[in-house]
Amino acid sequence: MARQTKGADVVTGAGSLRGTGQTAPPAAWSGAKGAPTRLILLRHGQTEYSGQRRYSGRGEPPLTDIGQAQAKAAASRLSTMADITSVACSPLRRARQTADAVVEQLGLPVAYWDTLTETDFGAWEGLTFAEASARDPELHRAWLSDPSVPAPDGESFEAVHARVSQARDELVAAYQGCTVLVVSHVTPIKTLLRLGLDAGPAILFRLHLDLASLSVVEFYPDGNASVRLVNDTAHLA
Repeated sequence: MARQTKGADVVTGAGSLRGTGQTAPPAAWSGAKGAPTRLILLRHGQTEYSGQRRYSGRGEPPLTDIGQAQAKAAASRLSTMADITSVACSPLRRARQTADAVVEQLGLPVAYWDTLTETDFGAWEGLTFAEASARDPELHRAWLSDPSVPAPDGESFEAVHARVSQARDELVAAYQGCTVLVVSHVTPIKTLLRLGLDAGPAILFRLHLDLASLSVVEFYPDGNASVRLVNDTAHLA
């Protein structure tokens, strides 16, 4: 659930995500009914951990200078959109700093959602893939192959899927028919795309999302969904 809200009155820019096919909802070919809730998914910018490809879950590394620049570039891109009404953000520092750049340019209200936090990697926090594999070889292999297996003192991908599914339901209920910017982390964003595609857990390992990338998924009141954009980084070029 959202637990804190701040910000100014909603202000709007002009235009849309140009060059991404963001036009009218595809109800004509999907049979979807009702106005969709559009979630624009923004992954946070670079931190020291992400730059070194380390597991970064519930820790609080700040954005690097590169990460701050990525956040500002994403904010500039998003400022061309006319229909974003709110920002829903993970409460972790790197996501909040990324959202701050958007709020500074757009003046939108932001709410913090605990259900949008990154996977809790437990004892693997701060380790590289190779270091975690060397520390707990059998458990690491099992964790990668079975979404019900949690990281040591951490969380399973199955548990992440459950809470992000809850977040999706609550976002759709809270912002029905609106366009909301969701600032979060790689696993929750992949999970929202997975829900939009009605795909299995293997997508977590087969879908790449760059830092400060944008994706778009729409959820309809009748249960239909449409993924409209994945891993757009044109603003970072």
